[in-house]
Amino acid sequence: MANTSPASPTVAATGPAPAPTSARPTAPRTLLLAQLSNSVGDGAFYVTSALYFTGVVGLSAAQVGAGLAVAWAVGSPAGVPLGALADRRGPRGVSVLLALVTAAAVASFLLIGSFPAFVAAATLYACAQSGLAAARQALLAGLVAPADRTAVLARLQAVLNGGLAVGAALGGLALHAGTREAYLAVFALDTAGFLCCALLLGRLPASVTTPAPTTATAARGAGGTAVLRDRPYVVLTLLNALMLLRMPVLSLALPLWIVQRTAAPGWTVSALFVLNTAAVTLCQVRAARSVTDLGTAAAAVRGAGAVLCAGCVVFAAAALPGLGTGAAVAVLVLGAVLLVVGEMRHAAGSWQLGLGLAPADRIGQYQGFYGAGVPVARSLGPVVVTTLLIGVGPVGWLLLGGVFVLAAAATGPVSRWAARTRDTAA
Repeated sequence: MANTSPASPTVAATGPAPAPTSARPTAPRTLLLAQLSNSVGDGAFYVTSALYFTGVVGLSAAQVGAGLAVAWAVGSPAGVPLGALADRRGPRGVSVLLALVTAAAVASFLLIGSFPAFVAAATLYACAQSGLAAARQALLAGLVAPADRTAVLARLQAVLNGGLAVGAALGGLALHAGTREAYLAVFALDTAGFLCCALLLGRLPASVTTPAPTTATAARGAGGTAVLRDRPYVVLTLLNALMLLRMPVLSLALPLWIVQRTAAPGWTVSALFVLNTAAVTLCQVRAARSVTDLGTAAAAVRGAGAVLCAGCVVFAAAALPGLGTGAAVAVLVLGAVLLVVGEMRHAAGSWQLGLGLAPADRIGQYQGFYGAGVPVARSLGPVVVTTLLIGVGPVGWLLLGGVFVLAAAATGPVSRWAARTRDTAA
């Protein structure tokens, strides 16, 4: 994201890993290049899209927000059936198809001129993105041995952050120009990135043949919604979604907290964002090295909960009366360090649990469901964190820290419950 023994929980949960073929050693490098190709364009898209839709297309901010909410409300659950399609038809072909659909959706933003057209294009984009994430996870699982998956995912995350940073800088140039042509260039760049991603994914070797349904998955029934009947996996996904409330802390809660409640200057917001991005890019691989099976993954999440809670306490302390500018900045930097350490440890543990407990013949479907926690955290998280942190104040930070600790502590027992259901059925 370190080899596991043959009797490790991950192998027991998913079945023996297929022996690597001669083509497979190049798979991680190709996956990294595919990640880089679309993340640069995404970084530029993220920092310019809102201003393009309001300033060029002529939508109001409320329309943009409502349209995106509708799009992700439809797109998030779409990852489950699209992931199931990857399980049935093969993850490589479905990944390529969804990368092409994503490119088409981004290109369609260049043609929209009304709110209904925006909602349609955004919904297509959200569905394709959710399905692509699930299909790529299934593709990775078919090409990378279980013991190596977390390490590869860690490198993918580092490349993602680096690509987003480069793309954000390019998007900044478009914002500086402020012309319609500059915005269109950004959308063209993102479209080209997904086309390149599709080309690279198409060059990968075919994933291993989808295994026959195991006794455990057969007991839950066939079809594209079997994951919904897997109670321990559903609970695990909900706990992971609670842990993902860390995401709007950096992007939304901290900027408001710094400006409204602390003596720190406004530029601190940018500094903390740069710190977070640089740390993930440089340190995510190292932070994931110790996560090799379900036991170490649960321990990583449990530790992440404690560190995130400590970060919340520190952020609350940044608003103490009498704290000067320099002291407030120092306290916020300490909190940001704790936040990014907790983020990296949680990410590593979450990847291993989500993949390790997914049945080998339904990884796409299960990853589509597990990955829905990200858009849920992005859509509902802002309401939760602003109500808790900005509305309640320092006590709200302590309450959020308690949520992290409880969710992380429950992850271990739930993951063992999930492993037992698989072992018993097998």
